[in-house]
Amino acid sequence: MADKPKAKSGGIGETIRLVIEAGLIALGIQAFLFQPFNIPSGSMMATLLVGDYLFVSKFSYGYSRYSFPLSLPLFSGRIIGSPPERGDIVVFRLPTDTSADYIKRVIGLPGDRIQVRDGVVHINDQPVKREQIEDYIDYDENPRGTRVRRWRETLPNGVTYDTLDLPFNQQADNTEVFTVPPDHYFMMGDNRHNSTDSRYPQVGYVPFENLVGRAQIIFFSLAEGERAWEVWRWPWSVRWNRILNIVR
Repeated sequence: MADKPKAKSGGIGETIRLVIEAGLIALGIQAFLFQPFNIPSGSMMATLLVGDYLFVSKFSYGYSRYSFPLSLPLFSGRIIGSPPERGDIVVFRLPTDTSADYIKRVIGLPGDRIQVRDGVVHINDQPVKREQIEDYIDYDENPRGTRVRRWRETLPNGVTYDTLDLPFNQQADNTEVFTVPPDHYFMMGDNRHNSTDSRYPQVGYVPFENLVGRAQIIFFSLAEGERAWEVWRWPWSVRWNRILNIVR
């Protein structure tokens, strides 16, 4: 007697199971490995632009309550963690409002003394090397382009990046001396005149526990003011030259 053919798997139940499994995998990746973020402001110009979408690695500094959805207080401090290095670009929870994510560059490590004098960052009384390079041309707010002063900074550990002075803000160029407490970090935006960072009480020193992850790669980028769902505009609105750029 011939065997009866086995019933084919499938149908609505199978589809639901696959959707649930895919959702759990996506949640696991976002909770433990990589989380997408988009840049809403110009505080990190010209390194990161409004409209950049990037992946942040959760595992770079280990895990804290802010690494997980809803920031559930499952434990205190960090586990499996290693501290950030000077010059890393980090997403963190704002100490004064832990529901808000900020992204800045690590300038000061625990125990450092940080001060800005006439626009030059000083770390432990030593000026950070800075040289003026060709102007940055900002096309987002002016289609004809606006010239902005650009500087190349080199931190004591050799990390090099560009900073901007847009717009003019004398208060940002001269500060008091900040002494970074243990297990805290001093953050600054690369757009020095337009960044609410550790120079201001709204941010202050950032606890190690508040770090979410390290910015790694830009996976998508749209011109400022464009909408991602308007796919018919992508040939003109997407910044194709920024896609898959490593964040430094």
